[in-house]
Amino acid sequence: MTYNELVTAVQSYTENTFPTVDMNRMIEQAEQKIYNAVQLPSLRKNVTGTCTINNKYLSCPNDYLSSFSLAVIDATGTYSYLLNKDVNFIREAYPAPTDTGLPLYYGLFGPQYTYPAELSFILGPTPDSDYNMELHYFFYPESIVTASQTWLGDNFDTALLNGVLMEAITYMKGEPDMLALYQGRYQEAMMLLKQLGDAKEKGDSYRDGLPKYPVS
Repeated sequence: MTYNELVTAVQSYTENTFPTVDMNRMIEQAEQKIYNAVQLPSLRKNVTGTCTINNKYLSCPNDYLSSFSLAVIDATGTYSYLLNKDVNFIREAYPAPTDTGLPLYYGLFGPQYTYPAELSFILGPTPDSDYNMELHYFFYPESIVTASQTWLGDNFDTALLNGVLMEAITYMKGEPDMLALYQGRYQEAMMLLKQLGDAKEKGDSYRDGLPKYPVS
């Protein structure tokens, strides 16, 4: 389902034409709810960067939301995955700037100094060399509003359509029975999507076997 197909479907289901600005806002809000309810592979991103010698801070990507893992790569190419800790732990464990070495821990420090709207990590101990870093993190992919076509629209438009319909019926101040109808359809779609993103895509039949359901 493309953006245009989604808009057409929503307006057909609701028998209402929405201003473009409001329609786009409803779509983006529905996407945000879906992306925070299910861990889909399309919401994972991988980037590499470099931490600087004697600098315990590392800037997060601008679209960073949360971490899956952060690894430091030494001169031999060996990966060492850092443990996520609170900033206070790192400050207490390595209180002096001269406490240097291969980073073992990282924490979400807060806004960057230069770009306050973006976040940064704190590393412990302070890097004793320039190391390559690899970060896997959660992010919001480009909305179907601007991309026109997305993984969600192509592969699970049921959740997207019903999510937008939920926003639309709220926008229209619809009757409680209609709100309950769309909410039920949305919850059914999300249950199926969670089976895909939180179950099927995190295993395989060789190791886990096929799911078995009781037959009455």
